[in-house]
Amino acid sequence: MTSIAVLGAGKIGEALLTGLVKAGQAGEELFFTERHADRAAEISDRLGIRRVSVAEAAEKAELLVVAVKPQDIDQVLVELAASIRPGVLVLSLCAGLPTELFERRLGDVAVVRAMPNTPMVVGEAMTAISPGRLAGERELDEAERVLTTVGRVVRVPEGQQDAVTALSGSGPAYFFFLVEAMIEAGVALGVTRALATELIVQTSVGAARMLRESGEHPVVLREAVTSPGGTTAMALRELERHGTRVALSEAIEAAWNRSKELGRNNAV
Repeated sequence: MTSIAVLGAGKIGEALLTGLVKAGQAGEELFFTERHADRAAEISDRLGIRRVSVAEAAEKAELLVVAVKPQDIDQVLVELAASIRPGVLVLSLCAGLPTELFERRLGDVAVVRAMPNTPMVVGEAMTAISPGRLAGERELDEAERVLTTVGRVVRVPEGQQDAVTALSGSGPAYFFFLVEAMIEAGVALGVTRALATELIVQTSVGAARMLRESGEHPVVLREAVTSPGGTTAMALRELERHGTRVALSEAIEAAWNRSKELGRNNAV
């Protein structure tokens, strides 16, 4: 079994550690780094795995999962460069950081770049992976094996990672924003907040399952709910009148542009 070290035990790192343990990754072959001692102790106690330093992680692990915030990457790369061994696979979960950055700072190592999203914490992530210059099918297979413990995985060229970030990486926030607005609308109509929340959350879960399990195009599912001259038709007319479709498209484009900007800033 591949020995794995997760560098950074924030929400994403902790979620991956949990998924790996549930999938049967042996505790003695799984390590993590975490700056905060209290949090590290809680994770160690709950999952039965050991906290290590970055240097020790580089010495022990065959797969290094980098899950730190992009602004913290410099120090991590300095510590890794001093200890990393040949043949190690680096799997980066850091938004906006190109594989070239890791290759340049760490030497001739295989790097796979991944863009997960926060549903990883409930085992429903959507993650896109891309190979670096030295990563081949074996490395992609290994990255996919690890990441499927917390959701679904697709492979894309690295040039599409900014689009992935804008669509699925940031995507949960768009849905949460819509749910928030619908709940507030329910409250304005006189429904209690608790009831409005239950109605909208379960509606969201059901709609998502219909999309996944029916295989139907969203247009087909939408039209099935929309009777001519009915309540849904009137609601959709208002959404179109207020430019909701255009606003969402422009919001995703703005996220795409920001992701490209972050990538350029981190490429030097």
